[in-house]
Amino acid sequence: MTAEESELRELGASVRQFLQAKSPEEAVRKLMDSEPRFDPAVWAQATDQLRLPGLALPEEYGGDGFSMVELGVVLEEMGRALWCAPFFATVVLAAQALLASGDREACARHLPGIAAGRTTAALAMAEDSGSWDPALVSVRAAPDTDGGWTVRGSKCFVIDGMTADLILVVARTVAGPTLFAVEGEATGLAAEPMETLDATRAMARLTFDAVPATRVGADGAGGRIMAKVLDIASVALAAEQAGGARRCLEMSADYARTRHQFGRPIGSFQAVKHKCADMLVQVELAEAASREAARLAAEDSADFPVAAAVAHACCSRAYMFAAMENIQVHGGIGFTWEHPAHLYFRRAKSAQLLFGGPAVYHERLLDRLGI
Repeated sequence: MTAEESELRELGASVRQFLQAKSPEEAVRKLMDSEPRFDPAVWAQATDQLRLPGLALPEEYGGDGFSMVELGVVLEEMGRALWCAPFFATVVLAAQALLASGDREACARHLPGIAAGRTTAALAMAEDSGSWDPALVSVRAAPDTDGGWTVRGSKCFVIDGMTADLILVVARTVAGPTLFAVEGEATGLAAEPMETLDATRAMARLTFDAVPATRVGADGAGGRIMAKVLDIASVALAAEQAGGARRCLEMSADYARTRHQFGRPIGSFQAVKHKCADMLVQVELAEAASREAARLAAEDSADFPVAAAVAHACCSRAYMFAAMENIQVHGGIGFTWEHPAHLYFRRAKSAQLLFGGPAVYHERLLDRLGI
């Protein structure tokens, strides 16, 4: 084992130990029915003890300067624990949008607070259709008399949009889709929670009624920014999915060893063996795809966009398969509300659809391949 591999294993072990203590099933179920949908005290501990929000942010903005590889290790652990926190929305979506914009002034204004855990943020991209395609954006932004901008329209499926201190919204100007920053308590901004399949990932509908905004990046550059963000976000989501799929496999294997029927463990039956073996193949493939994509991201490789699309497709399929088979292995108890298997199934399905669903991300793969 190399020194780098040892350090990554230690990082994963530290995060797993923290989440086992702070995000057991009981805590997840409690937060699913609460507002806010996360524990601010645990979020502060993740910041102070592990410095998780600033892990993969540049040092010049208060981060630790690590790469997508380290971030992927953390996200695998978060995926297996179903951690309810604004990490994905803040660190993956919003922070990466700021970095992709190339707007150093905006980065200097917002990223230090994100890295320190003081600022939570959200990226408002999708609208009623759920599409993340910038060409379909209908929310409008127009210059005002004070030299600023105002935004009008509504956004849906905004992850952690109810509690975000900062909203980055993609709106259409005369020049095309453009990224804007809006304060979470801005005048004219209204947020309402959305009831979705996966209660462990809070989503909101945001309405902008002449909301004052600050442009981030160049006018009309929203399409380019979102293309970069989607590549990074797809790999981050793939790591989450791989972690959740691995947990489903572990739950199934543990149950197959301890549950007895006809005087023997059900894991000794050929049908159950086949299910666990098929899950293992899918999980190993998902982990390999997400980790390779993370490595290419860290190296800024020209192959990264293709690897990101492959990881997204592969890990979405693997997580859905593992979550469904986990329920089957557990039998009747796996279908009940009291068992955690359904929590992983709901997360697997919502993650599969998060950036548009199979048809969209398969099309994105073909586009990245130039087909």
